[in-house]
Amino acid sequence: MAADVDKTPAGEPKDDHDEARATPSSTRARSRLKQFSGLFLIAAVPLIAFCIKYYQDIQLVNRHEAGVKALGADGLFFFSSLDIDHDLYLSPEEFKPIAEKLTGVAPPPEFEEEIPHDPNGETLTLHAKMQPLLLESLTKSKDGFLGVSHSSLSGLRSWKRPAVLSSMFYASQFKVFLPPSDKSALGDTWWIIPSELNIFTGYLSNNRYHPPTPRGKEVLIHSMLSMFHPRPFVKSRFGPQGAVACIRAASDFYYDIVFRIHAEFQLNDVPDFPFWFTPGQFAGNIILSKDASHVREFHLYVPNDKSLNVDMEWLYGASESSNMEVDIGYLPQMELRAEGPSTPSVIYDEQGNMIDSRGEGGEPIQFVFEKIVWSAELSREEASRHLEVTMYPFKKVPYLPFKEAFSSADAEKKLVHSILLWGALDDQSCSGRTLRESVLESSPVLALLNQSFISSWSLVKELEDLQGDKKNLDLSEKARLHLEKYTFPVEMMVALPNGTVVHHINANNFLDQTSMKPEEEEGPAISFSAGFEDPSTSTYIRFLQEGLEKARPYLES
Repeated sequence: MAADVDKTPAGEPKDDHDEARATPSSTRARSRLKQFSGLFLIAAVPLIAFCIKYYQDIQLVNRHEAGVKALGADGLFFFSSLDIDHDLYLSPEEFKPIAEKLTGVAPPPEFEEEIPHDPNGETLTLHAKMQPLLLESLTKSKDGFLGVSHSSLSGLRSWKRPAVLSSMFYASQFKVFLPPSDKSALGDTWWIIPSELNIFTGYLSNNRYHPPTPRGKEVLIHSMLSMFHPRPFVKSRFGPQGAVACIRAASDFYYDIVFRIHAEFQLNDVPDFPFWFTPGQFAGNIILSKDASHVREFHLYVPNDKSLNVDMEWLYGASESSNMEVDIGYLPQMELRAEGPSTPSVIYDEQGNMIDSRGEGGEPIQFVFEKIVWSAELSREEASRHLEVTMYPFKKVPYLPFKEAFSSADAEKKLVHSILLWGALDDQSCSGRTLRESVLESSPVLALLNQSFISSWSLVKELEDLQGDKKNLDLSEKARLHLEKYTFPVEMMVALPNGTVVHHINANNFLDQTSMKPEEEEGPAISFSAGFEDPSTSTYIRFLQEGLEKARPYLES
């Protein structure tokens, strides 16, 4: 025992060789202990993370159940539409739309300062062209507008040409189209004018005559649209509002930027009731230098490739509670185009002296512009699709033309998810706004459509024309089968590749089903998964699944 006692006098350091005298077995034991501790820590990290995640999920489920109990299914759906981070708490920023709605007071908008013009910078001239609405194209009011007196139509009937045929702009004004610093890649979209509407704010008032004063980037858009009519509303009453853009092509010094604008016009003034004229969209592109000192090309237009491209809405009375009538028609032409590239308003010679912009004989000096060689570019169709998906998230699923949809469904052995409606589904002349802004853009519906369906939407008028086409009997029969199931205003269908409609539901009936109280439904109205699934999403998924089940005998034969 005495040999085991440390006899080193107090205060003196121990021999440095004491550690060396440790037995090999004790060294190995300590090594194994360190290895075991390391492995334990490595194994413990994911376990701890799992426990934390599990605890958070339990807390979220409990808060979800408490939310359903306190608010009901519909109330929780509205709550979750504001709860951006889905933590079942509303931050002050998330609560802001409610505060603005209840108080009627919105904080001052953070508009950018109006972009100053360089009086010595380049200028360009835009020319406006327009052909008036074809009254014979109206779908409901062929024999006169429903519920509207002749005087109420004065604004529409008298609008035969642009308010301003040509106007000069400074090239620097078009700086509003340049991308922000973090959106320099081809196809990256950004909002020139962001939408301010959400599910809580709803739509803007119909009972208005004069647009609000434009600010910041709205000024240029307002000025250009005012060339068509003196009362343009840069922000439409219903979403998606605003303007979105992306880079289609780029060179060392230039961008080709495509854009899409949702705006509308108020054609009447007091004492007539409001009459809204809403083109499906304003599309266009601009080629400009990266410093906005030079504009090479500019074109803005209302697409006219569909049989109907303008929505019209008018009030029966002067109050917001008055009934509103709706119709859709065709506008052959509405466009702005630059006369040519922007040119200097002041010209200097090599010595820096100002010279006359007109040469000898009074003829204007002819400018020669270098050819732009794009180092990278997208097709116009691809760039436009990026804008479309940004405006309408439901277009993350491709919607093919009627003929292509059935061909693809046959090749891929899938069903056709078909929507037949009065106005276009993917522009502002739409009669299916509620559908596209809710169920069609929900993640569960998008996933099911991608997996099991080929999607398509069609105008009633186009299928009526197709039904009468005796040169293509196969498509004519498919169109007939669709029209046979159609009820105004929107019909959703599930069809076989041969055109047989195996399941369908009208939009009004669909909305009636989704408005049922939770206790009237079989099972929970809102399910808890990665996010919240509202009643309309559940109902639409059930509709699609029923279609798959009804089609099973056909697909298996």
